[in-house]
Amino acid sequence: MDLRILSYNIHRAIGVDRRFRPERIVKVLDHYDADIVLLQEVDVGVPRSRELNLARELAESCNYPYFAVGLNVQLRKGMYGNATLSRYPIARERNIDLTLDGRKSRGCLFTELELPSRAAFPLLPVFNLHLGLSFKERPQQVGRLVRTPEFTSLTVEAPCVVAGDFNDWWTRLAPLFTEALGFVCATNHGLGYQNAILTYPSFSPSTGLDKVFCRGPITVLGGKRCRLRVSKVASDHLPVIVDLQM
Repeated sequence: MDLRILSYNIHRAIGVDRRFRPERIVKVLDHYDADIVLLQEVDVGVPRSRELNLARELAESCNYPYFAVGLNVQLRKGMYGNATLSRYPIARERNIDLTLDGRKSRGCLFTELELPSRAAFPLLPVFNLHLGLSFKERPQQVGRLVRTPEFTSLTVEAPCVVAGDFNDWWTRLAPLFTEALGFVCATNHGLGYQNAILTYPSFSPSTGLDKVFCRGPITVLGGKRCRLRVSKVASDHLPVIVDLQM
């Protein structure tokens, strides 16, 4: 079966023009019509975004029947974190805390998706993360993630997707996944993990912070970044879109 995955740091639906315009995010999501959407910086109950549950609003606006939210950062009023929207039922979910002492709260939203009965593997584990800004903390956060029971229970033969905003400016984290953990990077030009698809800043991208890794019986059919004009202002990141075949 074929799967399309989109990963997008939506910057709370506040664009580079500093305007809260969730309809711009909806336009991008509708255009690419992914099966699984992985979002970062999603507000819930925050005044700057009209105290909306942005995950629910986007899921309903884009006709995703299933969604999960993992909130990490507590504000004076409301919180924000990661959200996963899905065409397929969510059998299991947990928000994994990746916060290190003295650092900003970070997390990874784990969901286990129930694929159609014709699929060889009925469940697809998906890890939707947003890592820290400091180079020193990101490898520690990956280490914490791969020691969780959700990750250690997976065999290398089973399908698995890890995606999100890695904040990996110099592509130093990618070898941990491709060489140590047996993943394939779906968001690069050619083989390996170099030549990442550039996503940040959205108006003139110079680095690839947003990545998708997959493992197991998954073939990468292609990966790209959003080319819609609206995406240059809708957020400070561009979304990445990958097509996979299981």
